[in-house]
Amino acid sequence: MDFLRLWASQGAQAGWLSESFSYAFMVNALVAALLLGPLLGGLGTLVIAKRLAFFSEAVGHAALTGIAIGVLLGEPPENPIIGLFCFCMLFALILHFVRNRTAVPYDTLVGVFLAVALAGGAALLMYVARKINIHMLENVLFGSILTITDFDLLVLALSCALIVLGLIFTFNRILLASISPDIARVRGHNTHFYDYLFVMMITLVTIAAVKIVGAVLVGALLLIPGATARLLTKSMGSFVLLSSLLATLSCLIGTLLPMELQLPIPSGASIILVAASFFVVTTIFRIVGRNS
Repeated sequence: MDFLRLWASQGAQAGWLSESFSYAFMVNALVAALLLGPLLGGLGTLVIAKRLAFFSEAVGHAALTGIAIGVLLGEPPENPIIGLFCFCMLFALILHFVRNRTAVPYDTLVGVFLAVALAGGAALLMYVARKINIHMLENVLFGSILTITDFDLLVLALSCALIVLGLIFTFNRILLASISPDIARVRGHNTHFYDYLFVMMITLVTIAAVKIVGAVLVGALLLIPGATARLLTKSMGSFVLLSSLLATLSCLIGTLLPMELQLPIPSGASIILVAASFFVVTTIFRIVGRNS
């Protein structure tokens, strides 16, 4: 990282990079965007295929409670990683466990868990707010990619490596278990195992992305690039690649724009707005194309 920061600083001084690159936090932010964008875009295609959009939102909101628990247990407010990880993972696994053992419709069940997570998070955060700087809670809710530290990048890189390694060996099986569980079982695949594995992947990437995109918005970055790519592609390979590209561009542009234009917009909101603009333009293009 020191080499990258030095290179970017020299580039800014030489004039072939923007002056923003002379700041170490900007380099950290762009590295985080390059790590997170492709992963969220790729996983988002599976989220859409498995129809787990509401689930990803629930896990993102559960992060509020996990962060508050971590702070209450004595973790540093800027990085309550243990409380965040433990609560979100437990929340996701219990939700999926209950889903497989009740007749309650899945969207209803997720709504119940989401409501509990929001209520618990709101109550605990109000209590925690008395002990820490309230602006830290804004970073939790809406993200602050410009406050990313080397430790955050390390956590993000490890999370990305674990998820990518898992997807290399299981992507096709997870996809098959999503599209046709019966065929997957006939071929000898344990569909429950792949369901739980994917749930853990979504939870892990959500945890890694909270500080960058924000607990409220992380689910949106899993969905919007994939939804945009779905409008433009038909094959699964191009769907994954285009979704990853759009998510990465959203992260990069959403990080750079507020800095370059001096806009007082949280990084998470800026990233989602860029992703949403891609979706809107694509939707208009498809509608006009059909009517012409």
